[in-house]
Amino acid sequence: MNAQATGAPADISHINPRDKAEILAQALPYIRKFHGKTMVIKYGGNAMTDPALQQDFAEDIVLLKLVGMNPVVVHGGGPQIDEALAKVGKKGTFVQGMRVTDEETMEVVEWVLAGEVQQDIVGLINAVGGKAVGLTGRDGGMIRATKLKLKDRDDPSKEHDVGQVGEIVAIDPSVVKALQDDQFIPVISPIGFGESNESYNINADVVAGKLAEVLKAEKLMLLTNTPGVLDKSGQLLTDLSAREIDALFADGTISGGMLPKIASALDAARSGVNAVHIIDGRVPHAMLLEILTEQAYGTMIRSH
Repeated sequence: MNAQATGAPADISHINPRDKAEILAQALPYIRKFHGKTMVIKYGGNAMTDPALQQDFAEDIVLLKLVGMNPVVVHGGGPQIDEALAKVGKKGTFVQGMRVTDEETMEVVEWVLAGEVQQDIVGLINAVGGKAVGLTGRDGGMIRATKLKLKDRDDPSKEHDVGQVGEIVAIDPSVVKALQDDQFIPVISPIGFGESNESYNINADVVAGKLAEVLKAEKLMLLTNTPGVLDKSGQLLTDLSAREIDALFADGTISGGMLPKIASALDAARSGVNAVHIIDGRVPHAMLLEILTEQAYGTMIRSH
């Protein structure tokens, strides 16, 4: 069993001090380039459930903050929600990658995301020396939402009712900015509120994308359980333009759970986020490798 799987840090004692210094020095241009910049990170998949990867994630977030960047975490929680629903005897159903959310399911979603999952992440980050603060879209009136009208993919005249699933009306990022300025790391659950104070479950990729837009983030990073966007033969596509993505949608290369992910990534790229990265959250310290080295650890999406 390798060191990573056991939760122990990788043994780097075989690397001589000069090489270690060289590795650190090579991060300098990236630290300088991204100093003071906002990075929105969607945290999901294995990175969120494997204890060693959780630890790596928390360390990466704190390191980015300490070298002068502003990480903002938006988290999902699909597996944890399914587990909680099973306990109350409900089964999750999905339409076109969106969870159907009736009133009872919405209650479960809220206590799992805003209670359990969010507080676990806050605790992990604080345990390695960060100052994380948990928020939902209600805090500071951050995410105003309305009921999602989900059009049928094959017949746009047909609509699916997916219950209390929301689409974003507006994001007010002032609470996030206030926390950032005070050296805190915001950890956001993707729950919005409607005109009558009702709650909405919003796809976390969509929240991360929109938040990156309104914060004018330097990067949006989506951690996934895949190496990135793969072509038909399973090869990683490291660099994609909007036009190339449209072709991949059209021929069915991108489908299922990747659809909302790529769509929100593309929206963010078109709306001024400098780079959107879909990265493999199963790689230890994938985030640091993506931000502080030349090596591509996933797919980068460009707006043109």
